[in-house]
Amino acid sequence: MKTLIKNGTIIDPASRIDSLGSILIENDSISGVYLGEAPPEADRVIDATGMLVCPGFIDPHVAVREPGFEEDETIASATAAALAGGFTGIAALPDTNPVVDNRGSAEFVKRQAERAANCRVFPLGAVTKGHQGEELAEIGLLVESEAVAFTDAKNPIANAEVMRRALEYTGMFDRPVLHHSIVPELSETGVMHEGFESTRLGLVGIPAAASDIMTGRDIALAELTGGRVHIMCISTREAVERVRLAQARGVSVSADVTPHHLLFTHEVMQSFDTLFKCNPPLRSQEHVDALIGGLRDGTISVISADHQPLAIEKKDVELDVAPFGLCGLETLLAICVETLITPGHLTWSQLISCLTIGPAKLLKLPHGTLGGNAPADVTFIDPTEQWTVDATSFRSLSRNTPFDGRSVTGRVVATMVAGDIRFSTREL
Repeated sequence: MKTLIKNGTIIDPASRIDSLGSILIENDSISGVYLGEAPPEADRVIDATGMLVCPGFIDPHVAVREPGFEEDETIASATAAALAGGFTGIAALPDTNPVVDNRGSAEFVKRQAERAANCRVFPLGAVTKGHQGEELAEIGLLVESEAVAFTDAKNPIANAEVMRRALEYTGMFDRPVLHHSIVPELSETGVMHEGFESTRLGLVGIPAAASDIMTGRDIALAELTGGRVHIMCISTREAVERVRLAQARGVSVSADVTPHHLLFTHEVMQSFDTLFKCNPPLRSQEHVDALIGGLRDGTISVISADHQPLAIEKKDVELDVAPFGLCGLETLLAICVETLITPGHLTWSQLISCLTIGPAKLLKLPHGTLGGNAPADVTFIDPTEQWTVDATSFRSLSRNTPFDGRSVTGRVVATMVAGDIRFSTREL
């Protein structure tokens, strides 16, 4: 079957396309992109007038919670939420119960994703057994089970020798280690960014140095071993600068940032609202400015929702005991428009690059592009649609979002996976 997408503005950073045109899909693959020329006939025609048409978004680390924490999220609900956010692929964090540190656990994730039949799911394997940071997991067997990268999720690998061996071993398979680079001894009792606001509010702070120190260590070990390290949710000015300098030296280090770390500063914590509590914490404006600078010059090549769904009753407790994390898949695009597009920090092509080819290169996936007979994973965006975030309508099982009730602009109106429209807010 042939499907033609016509009259849309095609944005494919991987192919350097940003132009009105048409896309022809044959069965489940892109067979051609037509700019300034008449496309061939097709069995089905989708009129994308007024829309941006781009490769499907990919998120390199999403907490799916299944198995073990189905009260927060399941693979079916996480992938449904992903589709609503424009994501055609997500990498599933291994911080489940049991932890994905062996072949059987990885196979379970793949089977559940196939049953859900929403977006693509790529397993992430644990770096250490049980996320204990002591003994390497079955990395070779996890690679055989199609683990695209390795991470201990929000558990920092404090032991430098373990991290060194992890980088050496994963490097043999050309897989990156995605690391939550923060010193646990400086952060484990903290609630928010350490600074004037934490002192004024009487809350235990997490200093920027906790991220700076661990980022520096990770870069040094990547340089020593030749392995690939990716800093998840980078949040400080100094960490961005360290990554920038390391990249200039040829070190295999990359980083991603979240929309909420671009939108909010630590000042929102004066509300004592647990929905703003995340890890790493929201920082001060100087750090936000550095994150935007890192995106502008390409130091930060990926944007992640850092989707951390939690049953709302878990957040409905005192701030100091509430768990970290917020839902982000379904609101990512709109918050990126508010923080990056509207102020003129990034172009649409630059933003979409961080959501498509950036994560695809990180995980070495044949996705994130509309060229070269790529899989027909396509996201349709109405860049001018104004809407209000309504957490009760989320496809995610959880509602732990600080964006509920926020008026935003820019919306994903349809998501296509393998040539099949899996999500749509309007008739196409």
